[in-house]
Amino acid sequence: MVLAVIVTAAVFAMTPKYEAKSRVMLDVIKPDPVTGQVISSPFLRAYIMTQTQLIKDDAIAARVVEGLKLAEDPELKEGYAQRGPDAAQEPFTGWAARRVAQNTEARLLEGSNIIEIGYTDKSPNRARDVAEALAQAYIDANLQDRREGARRNADWYDEQAGKARAQLLAAESAKSAFERETGLVLQDDKVDIDSARLAALASAAAAPIFSTQATNSVSPASMELAQLDSTIAQASKTLGPNHPDLIAMKRRYDVLSKQVDQERAAMNSAASATISSSQVTTSMLEAQKAKVMGQRDKVEKLRLMQDEIDVRRDQLNKASARSAELRQEADVAATAVSMLGSALKPDEPKFPNKPLFIGGALAGGLAMGLGLALLLEIVQRRVRSADDLRTALGVPVLTIISDTRPKRSRRPKLAARGRARVHSEVGSA
Repeated sequence: MVLAVIVTAAVFAMTPKYEAKSRVMLDVIKPDPVTGQVISSPFLRAYIMTQTQLIKDDAIAARVVEGLKLAEDPELKEGYAQRGPDAAQEPFTGWAARRVAQNTEARLLEGSNIIEIGYTDKSPNRARDVAEALAQAYIDANLQDRREGARRNADWYDEQAGKARAQLLAAESAKSAFERETGLVLQDDKVDIDSARLAALASAAAAPIFSTQATNSVSPASMELAQLDSTIAQASKTLGPNHPDLIAMKRRYDVLSKQVDQERAAMNSAASATISSSQVTTSMLEAQKAKVMGQRDKVEKLRLMQDEIDVRRDQLNKASARSAELRQEADVAATAVSMLGSALKPDEPKFPNKPLFIGGALAGGLAMGLGLALLLEIVQRRVRSADDLRTALGVPVLTIISDTRPKRSRRPKLAARGRARVHSEVGSA
């Protein structure tokens, strides 16, 4: 009972502490608005644990101290003035931030991606303000870290792009100097002009040459001349040599003969020209082949230079594209954390829990009383019955004399007299 009274008095004398809570949601399951990246499941738990530790970090608490202007709080000023001599050089912001961080708790709500931030303080209003400020400071720090990280990475990619640009210009200058020195020029498909000319000559030399002699007998003039010759032979059997029709046919035959002779001469000339052209093409092909074979090593070196230029250009394009993407990410206002409402002012104190303390004090006092009574009984055994006497002396009990008189006024004396009688009876026996 005394313990319950003491604990109850202590509970009512304690300064109550209130806990306010705010909540933020991690949008880790959504793709990044710029990069499209999503945190994979194996790293999700570690990421969330890291975020909960960041919320309790002194850096976040320092943001809260500056944002709420806690340096003007009289209670904190008094606590800062009463600190020990070892902390004489510690600034107020660091000391206050450490106190805020010590009273801050952050945990992940089971089965969700919501982090609950709690802050405990003697003032319910200040507990609410600091809990809400902690959530906002965490969101601001998360956004700032993302922007700064993106800017640092963008600067690095800009540096790499600058190096790739310088290497690209050097490679292009070396290639141009080599082309001027050798007179070789590569086309878009990395084939030099001499090799392209060789391929064209090889295609022309491989074309088949058709003879025109086989077509002489089937030309229109030849066919007409053959028919006319057959007609004149038939007419000569029936007509005289001076017949007008026969004379006309012979004149026509002379004209056709001259025409056929001219066609054959033209065909023979074309065939000769074709053969001559083929011979010229073949000789040019051999000369071009020798030229290409002679400068093959130079062409290969030029191709390697072009390959290096392509590699440097690809590096420049990729570095520039990544830098632009990071610059865009640094300018974005979105973050992977969002606040879920405002913190509420707590109505009931978190500490002390009066019903729990008082109930525990009553149960503890009862347990301590029973334990103490049992201990006293074990240490100082008393004879209360015949069985206790038989156990204590090891002799049989013959009779029991009880006092039937009222025990209210003479209880101690009668009890002593009754025990004396019992002992006397035992001695007689």
